[in-house]
Amino acid sequence: MTPTSILFVCLGNICRSPMAEGIFLRILAREGSSERFVVDSAGLLDYHQGELADPRMRAHASAHGYTLMHRSRPVTKADLDRFDWIICMDDQNIRGLKQLTTNPLHWEKIHLMTGFCRDMNASQVPDPYYEGDQGFEYVIDLLEDACEGLYDALSRGLI
Repeated sequence: MTPTSILFVCLGNICRSPMAEGIFLRILAREGSSERFVVDSAGLLDYHQGELADPRMRAHASAHGYTLMHRSRPVTKADLDRFDWIICMDDQNIRGLKQLTTNPLHWEKIHLMTGFCRDMNASQVPDPYYEGDQGFEYVIDLLEDACEGLYDALSRGLI
């Protein structure tokens, strides 16, 4: 069976999308489902290419038991073919991805992260880059909720 592939996308790939990747990987490990999925993250911009996640995000992630080892990379057109699901943090990310392609098959793969929230109510995952500690903590809580919902939907075949 071919693994389901998921790409988490945010603007610079140093805060939200690597955190979502880390959370989803932990869920897969907990559920014994790691072999069923391929998970990665990327950003619309290449400003931070090759860098680890923002030190503040890594510190907050660590406090929650996550280790973020992903190095930032930009989204490529090949990603649109390669991944089954492309999960964006906000509407700006969706618009940016849709500018990369006119292929409706690619557009069908693109979804908003908060559409998978189970308990929290948010229209998008805000960028904590210019926020304080509270912003990073909120993003982690939101992503944990949405990643649990995404895993649940994928494992039950709801999407």
